Amino acid sequence: MSLLFEPLRLGELELGNRIVMAPMTRSRATAQAIPTAEMVDYYRQRASAGLIIAEGTAPSADGLGYCRTPAIYNAAQIEGWRQVTRAVRNAGGRMVLQLMHVGRAASRLNKPVGARTVAPSAVRARTQLYSDGAGLVDTDEPQALGVEDIARVIEQYRQAALNAREAGFEGVELHCTSGYLPMQFMADGSNHRTDGYGGSVDNRVRFPAEVLGAMSAAIGAGRVGFRLCPGNPYNDISDAEPAATAAALCRAVEPLGLAYLHIMRSPAAGLDAFALARRHSSSGLILNDGFDGPSAAAALQAGEGVAVSFARHFIGNPDLVERLRAGLPLAGFDRKTLYTKGSQGYSDYPSHP
Repeated sequence: MSLLFEPLRLGELELGNRIVMAPMTRSRATAQAIPTAEMVDYYRQRASAGLIIAEGTAPSADGLGYCRTPAIYNAAQIEGWRQVTRAVRNAGGRMVLQLMHVGRAASRLNKPVGARTVAPSAVRARTQLYSDGAGLVDTDEPQALGVEDIARVIEQYRQAALNAREAGFEGVELHCTSGYLPMQFMADGSNHRTDGYGGSVDNRVRFPAEVLGAMSAAIGAGRVGFRLCPGNPYNDISDAEPAATAAALCRAVEPLGLAYLHIMRSPAAGLDAFALARRHSSSGLILNDGFDGPSAAAALQAGEGVAVSFARHFIGNPDLVERLRAGLPLAGFDRKTLYTKGSQGYSDYPSHP
């Protein structure tokens, strides 16, 4: 598995190895969306990853929607993240921040007073999410974004990229899957617009393409990546032609020269997302979903991508890189504490003795 441990350059990002920690919402931020001391410990423990992609983080108050998830639109949130990045950097690690605007996948119970739930069209997501105060609740009826609103959201993403750099992150990743705002624009099931942001596939990918362009102009394209999972139905997303939609976005942003494409294995039958990404993107490919050490090494050896990200294995194995290098067994994790408060089942998993 030696290829996993070789260094790698993705745009302006220097990785000490090709084992990436995937972004995972863990709901340990404060009610004000500020990173906590537990988050400092959690990420510091996993600093041996070649790159940590920090969990989905809202670029604005409107972008929040789940309980206890972080944001990066005010000074307290920036300072909270600065404590995280400093700890990781001091431990030899590198971090980028995933920016996640949930759009219609939201409840007002998990937002600050006055924040809106917005989407490309006024179409509610037929799903539920958790609130600390009320348990499982239906998602809000979203407000359709006007063209001027869209420009403001793009500016919020641009500023969030600058805020991430101020907080010590080396770059940002745009979350373009899991039914969040960029994917809501991309999918014809949630985007019923008839203006320049709806209708044709090129119009539907315009919003994420413009976000990526704005962030690239702000901090440099070599510090910007994006995450895709074509055909992912999560959060009530449907698209008649998910492969064509993903390919259109890749083509639209290809001139930017982005640092990487974080491509997830597609759940759609017959859709090879890795092959699609290789055909339509020249950015470095970080492969995700279902890998262990041997299968990750085999995928890199076969030229499917240049790095592999791990999510579940990083939960119970803070020393995942060291375990893979030494061929040690991997620990499991407790699903009951994935999204609970505090350090239990979060930053208390031990390294291998």
